[in-house]
Amino acid sequence: MDHRSLLLLGLLMTQSQHGYQIHDFVEKNLKFITNMKKATAYALLDKLSKEKFIDVSVEYDGNRPPRKVYTINDQGIQLFNKLLLQNLSTSETVFYEGDIGLMFLDHLSTEKAIESLRKRLQELQEKYSYFQQAPIHNKNSGVNIAFKHKKKMLEAEINFLLETIQLLEEKKTS
Repeated sequence: MDHRSLLLLGLLMTQSQHGYQIHDFVEKNLKFITNMKKATAYALLDKLSKEKFIDVSVEYDGNRPPRKVYTINDQGIQLFNKLLLQNLSTSETVFYEGDIGLMFLDHLSTEKAIESLRKRLQELQEKYSYFQQAPIHNKNSGVNIAFKHKKKMLEAEINFLLETIQLLEEKKTS
């Protein structure tokens, strides 16, 4: 079990949902928090069901194909609490794929390196803008804290890039 199982169980803590609802919510609201794909979500939901952490019922709605509705049960709530405590108390190692490019920066001209970093900076500023506009959750302070964490990480990355670009600009003129 991992953070993805924690996410699915956490979403089911609020209400029973069918797979599409879960995927839709993740795509629309958590795209900068998780990169979980639809196939992964469905595979994990099946696994959680087989391991008796969630119950599955079938819902019929008019002419639509039947849909599986997932509901967390008592065993799932226990697993959710266990995973939540593990997640909150464990530090993680963060790997930035962009650091690989930084390691080989000297293979580019300074102009090309600055141009590339400015593009990265622009993408980060757009992501940051998204979080600036995110509404405040009144019912769940944890969501606000997670978004605040993401904003702080983006601010740090933006500041790092601004400093790096300035450093390269100074190198170019010296």
